[in-house]
Amino acid sequence: MKKIIGIAAMALVLYGCGSNPDKGTVSKEGEIEREWVEEGITKNYIFARGIGAADQTLENKTQRMATSRNAAIVNAQYNMLSFVKGVQLEGGITVEKAIETDSLLATKIDAVIKGAQVVKTEWTADDGCVVVLRLPKTVLKEAGLKVA
Repeated sequence: MKKIIGIAAMALVLYGCGSNPDKGTVSKEGEIEREWVEEGITKNYIFARGIGAADQTLENKTQRMATSRNAAIVNAQYNMLSFVKGVQLEGGITVEKAIETDSLLATKIDAVIKGAQVVKTEWTADDGCVVVLRLPKTVLKEAGLKVA
């Protein structure tokens, strides 16, 4: 029995480390890690990651880095929106179902997602970019969503 509890505790610790949105996603060699958590939820925040590729035809490194960062932000916003749509509300329905009956809610959620804060930006060796967005749950509540 103690062995099973020990294994379960180790799995929980490993899962917690792997799901940490602040953990780096680009190795020291400039390569993207092979495994990462796309989005996550903590007591106060919703996190989402996005990845953007650099346009290798651009000669200027700054332009490659800027365009890949912009692409990563858009990808992270899409991932966050997908995640938020699946969140259960206090009434037992999902955000996606609530949007179907309230078109103004869709506009509010879109604005909230676009206002998510970029909390981490990492570049790869080929000037690609990975970003982490953070959205406070309080902002969702202010938009009329009571997250369960």
